Amino acid sequence: MMTDDIYRIDKARARASFGRAAETYDAAAILQKQVRTEMLSRLDLVKLNPKVILDAGCGTGMASHALQLKYAKSQVVSLDFAYPMLQKTRKTRAHMGLTHQLKSWLCGTKQNLLCADIEALPLASASTGLIWSNLAIQWCNDLDAALQEFHRVLQPEGLLMFSTFGPDTLRELRVASSAASGNEYTSVSRFIDMHDIGDALVRVGFSAPVLDVERFTLTYDDVKSVMRDLKSIGAHNATDGRARGLLGRGFFEKLEQSYEQFRVDGKLPATFEVVYGHAWRAQDKPRFDDGVSPVTFKPRNK
Repeated sequence: MMTDDIYRIDKARARASFGRAAETYDAAAILQKQVRTEMLSRLDLVKLNPKVILDAGCGTGMASHALQLKYAKSQVVSLDFAYPMLQKTRKTRAHMGLTHQLKSWLCGTKQNLLCADIEALPLASASTGLIWSNLAIQWCNDLDAALQEFHRVLQPEGLLMFSTFGPDTLRELRVASSAASGNEYTSVSRFIDMHDIGDALVRVGFSAPVLDVERFTLTYDDVKSVMRDLKSIGAHNATDGRARGLLGRGFFEKLEQSYEQFRVDGKLPATFEVVYGHAWRAQDKPRFDDGVSPVTFKPRNK
């Protein structure tokens, strides 16, 4: 019988999947690139001069490179739990001529690549001025733990800027897979609602977080193409409730048949709900007499 733990992420499987995808990631990560560009544009509106920047869940290091160009005097620390992604990040930096520029120290050692989990950051408290995380925290099992770690390592008046996936992400695949398996297995991760993320930010001590949502629809000719793209970026099903063996041709045929209900204008859609958020770490003193911090949710004007 399935329990609430069926959606818990198997970190070893997720880490291995992303490791295998290190060489194919950039070519397939179209959405990740769009979100990265949007997040960078939002930084243009913020007056910030961080000495140390943490790219939490850096993937192949494209954001780390962009952040280094934007904040030339800052030290950018690239962190990922998949070591092959860090190896790819190193190659990216070398290719872009930044290897020697980025050698600096943190926590007493020269280090700019860290293989670690966002939920347990190996960084000193109050050591970073900006934490950036693009589509990574959805792979955490304990959102509060991850946000507490972000809050801990941020300096007072430091900024957290992140994106993650919301509940409508891959809804078509979720429906089709559930129908194909008879709801016997989990097929897609459970993603957290924007309002719950805002509440979590306040719980761990962030000041007046701002969140908004944007929806993207990628289109494909067939289900195999959807699955191929997900495999190329390492986004395998890593939930504990997944099927543990091959489901066979019969399952895939049912999946294809069920997914057809979503076909529009000859294409199969794959929906992604992207939650953007930013919040500041306040000075270490109460900001509100009643202990309440407001959360702002911004509608998209699109």
